[in-house]
Amino acid sequence: MIDKEVVCRLVEEKLASSSYYLVDVTVAPGNVITVEIDNDEAVSIDDCAELSRYIEERLDRDVEDYELEVGSAGITSPFKVLRQYIKNIGNEVEIQLKNGPRVTGILKSADERGVVVSVEKKVKPEGAKKKITVVEDEAHTFDEIKYTKYVIRFK
Repeated sequence: MIDKEVVCRLVEEKLASSSYYLVDVTVAPGNVITVEIDNDEAVSIDDCAELSRYIEERLDRDVEDYELEVGSAGITSPFKVLRQYIKNIGNEVEIQLKNGPRVTGILKSADERGVVVSVEKKVKPEGAKKKITVVEDEAHTFDEIKYTKYVIRFK
């Protein structure tokens, strides 16, 4: 079976001088290799094809046959690396916490420890008859987060 670390190293070598970054590499049984990349702007099919050719030139099919798929991290896919969080600061995200609740809000910041999300909540002030909407910042560590996804809204 092809070693995942070898594929990761090849991808990192190729992407080092570009604005692209590695999101994930999987090597499934039967040597089915899937490489996900991303960019702070957009991922082009030409760049995926170029990376695919680069990897294919460095892996020997005569030694070990494989299937290779290179693509972008999908817009509906959960974030896997910190740089995806940073890319989405200012965007609406959905965070599924490990302890159950789901949080939807604007991603305000992200670092190695976790994220801060601005969340709208309905609260009833003391003595008031109607609830009002307030915005609160919630901090969550990566240990608390099951997954985070970009929210797509059609208005």
